[in-house]
Amino acid sequence: MQRFSRQFLVLDGQTILFSLAANRANTAPPNGTLEPAFPTVMETLDLDAKIGQMLMLGFRGLELKPDDAIVQDVCERNLGAVVLFQYDGALKSWTRNIAAPAQLQALNAALQEYARTPLLISVDQEGGEVSRLNERNGFPATRSQEFYGTQNDTDLTRAAAEAQGKLLRAMGINLNLAPVVDVKLNPNNPIIAKRQRSFSADPHIVAAQALAAIAGYHSQNILTALKHFPGHGSSSADTHQGLTDVTAAWREIELTPYKNIIAASQADAIMTAHIFNANLDAQYPATLSKKIITGFLREQLKYDGVVITDDMQMGAIRKYYGFEQALALALDAGVDIIAIANNLVYEPDIAARTIGIVKQLVRDGKISEQRIDESYQRIMKLKARLK
Repeated sequence: MQRFSRQFLVLDGQTILFSLAANRANTAPPNGTLEPAFPTVMETLDLDAKIGQMLMLGFRGLELKPDDAIVQDVCERNLGAVVLFQYDGALKSWTRNIAAPAQLQALNAALQEYARTPLLISVDQEGGEVSRLNERNGFPATRSQEFYGTQNDTDLTRAAAEAQGKLLRAMGINLNLAPVVDVKLNPNNPIIAKRQRSFSADPHIVAAQALAAIAGYHSQNILTALKHFPGHGSSSADTHQGLTDVTAAWREIELTPYKNIIAASQADAIMTAHIFNANLDAQYPATLSKKIITGFLREQLKYDGVVITDDMQMGAIRKYYGFEQALALALDAGVDIIAIANNLVYEPDIAARTIGIVKQLVRDGKISEQRIDESYQRIMKLKARLK
């Protein structure tokens, strides 16, 4: 196992832990600040390590032991990102990753200590019902995005996001899988509107509120991920359970928040939806669609940042596609980070299995190594913004 040295940086009275590989020079830049040691895009990495950076993995455990599967994934497979949960869906248990503030701080510090390249540590902290850090485990109560959209006060929204960002930073989390920029076109939507996750039915209010929230998070050096592209707000079903067809309900105004936020250069990452929309692709759901991700998001909307899939174990993918087929389609479509929450179902060896599948896809010529390099470079560029 590779050994690491600990480096500490005090920001606003808080001690931040960085992990630096022992074989790298721990030198500070001229401004005197210490930044994590990131591989440059020109550095030679083997294919396994690049693929490892493209995985966002959920795991079990309130603390880490050296023989834990997630520790092996971080140390040996160069895992790029993790996602934290409060609830374990497969076990139907409230014991997963988050129990208390001090415990969460220690868990995340330990994760970074094991990492060869600093991890993206992510969580769904949208506010309101979808808040993994909540009162159950000793965190402050939060308001939903719908509340802030109804208030329609961007200063209020920014201040709330700044407070959440400060909390996330103190906990060692650096990527919030928020804000939701779905437009509330269907007030009976079971997964968006009914859970108060949308700011508004007005796409311009959604965009303005999301930009305010992003500014608040950025003030605390927290990256964000817009979701769920190209729009989940018009759906009438939950993609956690199965296929959701929005062809008849989807409206082009659902793209307005993405257009505005991309134009403002404030889109750190974008998460795809597993919705099927024949208006944009008559064959595949958005996560697996090259027409939607490369043709529409990248080429038409001019977005060249990181694209993250929604959980690849959700019913909309798992029930209709084999895992290998889904991986091949998603990578060919242009996604950069494959999210495997490992929560609805649990596979302790899923990282090793995924890397093996992707390597075989490259060997078979189904996915080019250049395609892997493109994603690796985008991920490194995003991580380099963390200080």
